[in-house]
Amino acid sequence: MSGQSTLMRFFTSKNKPESGEAKPTKKRPRSRSSSPSRKITNEENTLQSIAPAIKRKSIVDLDDEIEKHRKQHELEEAKELLKLQEQEKIAQEHKIAPAPNKPLMYSMLTSVFEELENESGRLKNIACACQFFKDVLEFTPADAIEEKVRDLTMVIYLMVNRLGPDYVPGLELGLGETLLLKALAQSTGREVVQLRKEYHVEGDIGVIAQKSRSKQRVMFKPKRLTVLEVWKGLNDIAKAEGSNSQQRKIGTINKLLTACEGVEAKFLMRSLEGKLRINFGEKSVIVALAKAILEWQLKQQKKKVTSDLIVAAEEQLKEAFCQVPNYEILIKIAMKEGILCLMDHVGLKPSIPLKSMLAKPTKSISEILDTLQGKRFTCEYKYDGERAQLHLTENGDIFIYSRNSENMTERYPDLVPVVDLLKKSNTDIKSLILDCECVAWDLKTEKILPFQILSTRKRKDVQEKDIQVQVCLFAFDILYYNGESLIQKPLSERRKYLFDNLKTIPGKFQFATKMDTDNVEAITKFLDDSVHDACEGLMIKTLDGKDSWYEPSKRSRNWLKLKKDYLDGVGDSLDLVVVGGYIGKGKRTGWYGGFLLAAYNQDTGDYETVCKIGTGFSEELLQKLHDILKPTEIEKPKPSYVYDTNNSNAKPDVWFEPTTLFEVKIADLTTSPIYKCGATYIGDGQKGISLRFPRFIQLRTDKSPEDATSSDQIVEMYNSQANLQ
Repeated sequence: MSGQSTLMRFFTSKNKPESGEAKPTKKRPRSRSSSPSRKITNEENTLQSIAPAIKRKSIVDLDDEIEKHRKQHELEEAKELLKLQEQEKIAQEHKIAPAPNKPLMYSMLTSVFEELENESGRLKNIACACQFFKDVLEFTPADAIEEKVRDLTMVIYLMVNRLGPDYVPGLELGLGETLLLKALAQSTGREVVQLRKEYHVEGDIGVIAQKSRSKQRVMFKPKRLTVLEVWKGLNDIAKAEGSNSQQRKIGTINKLLTACEGVEAKFLMRSLEGKLRINFGEKSVIVALAKAILEWQLKQQKKKVTSDLIVAAEEQLKEAFCQVPNYEILIKIAMKEGILCLMDHVGLKPSIPLKSMLAKPTKSISEILDTLQGKRFTCEYKYDGERAQLHLTENGDIFIYSRNSENMTERYPDLVPVVDLLKKSNTDIKSLILDCECVAWDLKTEKILPFQILSTRKRKDVQEKDIQVQVCLFAFDILYYNGESLIQKPLSERRKYLFDNLKTIPGKFQFATKMDTDNVEAITKFLDDSVHDACEGLMIKTLDGKDSWYEPSKRSRNWLKLKKDYLDGVGDSLDLVVVGGYIGKGKRTGWYGGFLLAAYNQDTGDYETVCKIGTGFSEELLQKLHDILKPTEIEKPKPSYVYDTNNSNAKPDVWFEPTTLFEVKIADLTTSPIYKCGATYIGDGQKGISLRFPRFIQLRTDKSPEDATSSDQIVEMYNSQANLQ
């Protein structure tokens, strides 16, 4: 492909939206599957009635408006939470609460789970969880800070259905159907065959467990479960391995189940299965935790809680969690130093992965030049591999983490000698954190191999002598060096640290290929070179000033990506949540013939419908998807599903739990009265954005539903498309 032809394709486009360009506006009440919206104030009506379309909105302008919208929304939520606070406090007085100086009972936690499951309002759920967190802090002895930290940490991890940070291996639950049904049968005296039939009808092993336990009679009433006992039991189950490990797991499950009463069995079995189903995502948990610690600390200081302080506490905890995704560490620091001062005492630490910085997609070089106007920037190859965050601790331990903080060290034992060679080339290296891309590498031709080759490597029990697919690390950033965090230094300085202290090792460790220029023809040729060299395209990054700081977890306008497949269609592929299915007909009889997809609204925690999809599926894949999705069917849409309730075309044949993500490619975007993605950001809120001609690419098993493409990202893509007309 010549530079001239590539450039022409960048600056031309036939994709045109059906209506005016999207504009973030004042929040409107959502069209939901249940619960009525709150009343609209006169001020909101006025703001919503004057939402004119905006022409040629740049990434910078749109980014600023979405950020303004987000902050405004956070403040409104904080004010609403203050109003709900007293209501929840009164409601909790009539429930079982933790008793002073007594163990925290599991029944108290599961009663909160039950309330969260039955309540559709996100803010009410935040208020409910927040009140329980405060009760945990309140009723532990005032001077027993370690106990407060321990109890609150256990409660938080059980609420997000984990036993510790993502980066700690060996803490996974998600036990299989066969083992769980066998344990339930042994515990209740029922037949596995009958339990399996009920499970396939009900689709919820927790409900089956609760019903089975309620019919069971016992001679001696066991001692009630504490949260600590459940925590230890779940950890024993997750860590059990070796001979007879299954029997030991079943034995521990039986011991816990026998002591369960009421809804405890339901949530215990759901935790073991890895599907808690309480309508309460981790982002909401962080908001509730920040508010609870803030209110508890201000109460000790006899100070008043304000909405501004709530927002400040949330921001502190969110930012800290991006750098240190470990609740125990953060709760301990917040309790000691104060939640409002958390970031003053949190810093990077080798062995603990920080959340990766992400890039915004672009479709043209002109868009890049407009976005980065007046700034010095660099272009780097975007490699077709796996994001790898490499950590070296002062005691010599080496860790490799994925983009999602998964510990991949066991998967890449061949990278450990590479780090040893780096240390030999510079004996001054004591500790570091590198941001890299790990790619499959052909040793004979000294070329990059496709990602599909890399994905064939084993994920567990990898022995270096058995490795068939060799890899090379391409480093593009250094975040920590010899005890110093570098993320708040300009990229130009971080690069100097990288180049001055590390030496390349051909075929093992290399720097990302780069070019610093703002010349259109040079960038176009560099893009063509990247494609020729088996890369996906380019990353464009600002070099100087605060704009070039490394921003953990943020999809920043200071990092832009331009992939080779952006030359056609809308640009970036999308990762969308499957929320519904359509019964297959003809050759697809017996499977789902199509699916309803949704984006994730990070402001509200809702899943907003965006399109149907039925293209790109083989018969083998449809069978696999049926097996995956059938157990997740639910009778009615979840309260967090946003769709047009008045239009039968907007409703699928079956609804699913939000567990599965599809990566899809589309032709373009348009507005639609049926789909509600981004409706709160555009126009009068009646129309959302929908996707035209979506095509299935692959399952995204490496992402959780909350990691799906967000509604504001889709609004940005819609605007970007309009700007190219």
